[in-house]
Amino acid sequence: MHRHTKPGIQKEYRGLSRRTLSLLQVSEGMNVDFKRDVSGIKSRDLVAFANTPLGGTILVGVDEYTDVDGVQRGEVVGCEVDDNARLVIVNKATDCFPTVELGIFVENIARKPILRIEIPPGHYKPYCTQRGEYCIRSDARVRALFPDELLAIFMDREGEQFISRFHDAVHQLEQQVGSIRHVLSAGMLDVSDHIHDLDDQLRRTLNRIGRLTDSNKKRSRDLLQVLKESRDSLMTLEQLILSGKANGERLDMLEEIHSNLGMLVENLDIENNEDT
Repeated sequence: MHRHTKPGIQKEYRGLSRRTLSLLQVSEGMNVDFKRDVSGIKSRDLVAFANTPLGGTILVGVDEYTDVDGVQRGEVVGCEVDDNARLVIVNKATDCFPTVELGIFVENIARKPILRIEIPPGHYKPYCTQRGEYCIRSDARVRALFPDELLAIFMDREGEQFISRFHDAVHQLEQQVGSIRHVLSAGMLDVSDHIHDLDDQLRRTLNRIGRLTDSNKKRSRDLLQVLKESRDSLMTLEQLILSGKANGERLDMLEEIHSNLGMLVENLDIENNEDT
């Protein structure tokens, strides 16, 4: 049974939590440490757990003993769990660089109260004390980080930062490509509409040529040549669009086709008027 309590203390338990009961059945090791009271906690203890891959737990108010089978276990002896005791722990955490995050739980308040301090693996490794000590938990003790271990932690942190920056850059690039694709799509719609208009103009021209007399057709060989060139240009333009080549070349061809077809229609109108 537990209840929410004061700021800084996450939960209070009348008895012992399942986690604490399981930790009392093992000896001190890489992820668990026993302390008689809060005065036994040092900043380097918190740093050491924060620098490990899995973090760790400190049980305050617990002594280590050896059972009849020769196995070391934890024994609850109780300790002070008031605000002053909690403040001592918080101050030890803030003395670290960066500040070590932790959770404080008060347990067994109905009998011999103890403190359970949970230190998760740090997000900003490596951590050190105010004196510049870089420590890590090794088996049941705290030791200094070796130079190669410290370098590996720095490299891992830089790698994570690089990956984060890389993902941000890729996201920005994707947004830019999306914007460009939108602009190109809008431009291609304009070109498509333009080609549709040209196609209608060509069909109208062919219909007019079909209505010409034989004599007029002979006089229109030059105009037919212009028509053929315009149709060829239109096919070339279509291929350019499909292949995604330069926009400038497409625009030049559109202007040329417009000019040729305009001249062709104008001359055909003149010849049709002459026939009438």
